[in-house]
Amino acid sequence: MPQHWLVKQEPSKYPFSQLQKDETTRWDGVRNYQARNNLRAMKKGDAVLYYHSVEGKAVVGLCEVVREAYCDPTAEEGDWSVVDLKAVRPFTTPVSLEQIKATPALKNIALLKQSRLSVLPLAPAEFAAIVRMGH
Repeated sequence: MPQHWLVKQEPSKYPFSQLQKDETTRWDGVRNYQARNNLRAMKKGDAVLYYHSVEGKAVVGLCEVVREAYCDPTAEEGDWSVVDLKAVRPFTTPVSLEQIKATPALKNIALLKQSRLSVLPLAPAEFAAIVRMGH
């Protein structure tokens, strides 16, 4: 059964629109052990929400895992991993952090509980709720 995830990126560094142009990207540069372990748990075909952090603070699109974890070629030292993501589609309406906070079904979402983590697991119901909100 596919799992569900959320990845965070500053839109000034790599906006979802750039992923759409590129079609796929290597999700590299993660230097947090819990986020790395989440990357390693991702499987090909898993669904991923794309969240713009710092500016915008909203889920803006949907992507999917197209290559499972492998060694991060940008890591100069340490045991870090990457996955490859493919853009699926942008949301018609971005789902803001404020909307997520105001939705009772999302009160326990990892985005609110571990706000500094860049790669987060989502429960199927949490994922579905956000997709419905963003169309």
